[in-house]
Amino acid sequence: MTSIRNNLQQVRDRMATACARAGRPVDSVQLLAVSKTMPLPSVLEAMAAGQAGFGENYVQEGVQKIEALRAWEAEGGRPVQVAWHMIGPLQSNKTRVVAAHFDWVHSVDRLKIAERLAEQRPAELAPLQVCIQVNIDGGASKSGVAPEEVLALARAVAALPRLALRGLMTIPEPQSGFEAQRAVHARARTLFEQVREAGIGGAAFDTLSMGMTADLEAAIDAGSTLVRVGTAIFGAR
Repeated sequence: MTSIRNNLQQVRDRMATACARAGRPVDSVQLLAVSKTMPLPSVLEAMAAGQAGFGENYVQEGVQKIEALRAWEAEGGRPVQVAWHMIGPLQSNKTRVVAAHFDWVHSVDRLKIAERLAEQRPAELAPLQVCIQVNIDGGASKSGVAPEEVLALARAVAALPRLALRGLMTIPEPQSGFEAQRAVHARARTLFEQVREAGIGGAAFDTLSMGMTADLEAAIDAGSTLVRVGTAIFGAR
């Protein structure tokens, strides 16, 4: 049975190979470990292996994990700098607890959610880092704003207080083969560049969150700056 440490190294090796193929520096792509449904000991094992960013899909589960980690540290656990990312769909009635606990939200898909996060972000915390989720391929079951609506939403979100607009996030429908995967990711990269060229978000707009276990190589080749990997690190749910 392989360990989470070994799995993490294998994922990092895959990322390094993909970066080399694309002619990109290894440090141009970050790894987000998707820890949904994983218990705190698994998160601690990944942390011990140097992982500092974790993604959660379910609000209550994520908050419980964040609070459990704080309790572990208070009881003498080694303090660590960890960033918690909400990557799942976010409903209006969950924005307050997310604004109070998470460092990032990748799944902003409408202005109402962004406004609530801005209003509810505690003043003593750093601005909440947010990405706009784009339904890049029109998947019927996928959350996200339509590509043609991204520029308007990005302008509105960037103007809100207590938020920092960092980029775009996509979860396209699964594609078979590298070229098909890369093609849909390339569309997201083009949209990302359009937002940057419009000057929206300024220098802070630097994150293209796309690519998972099955397609991280194609996503990196297309320009992803952050891949979200769960299964290859923690195993099948």
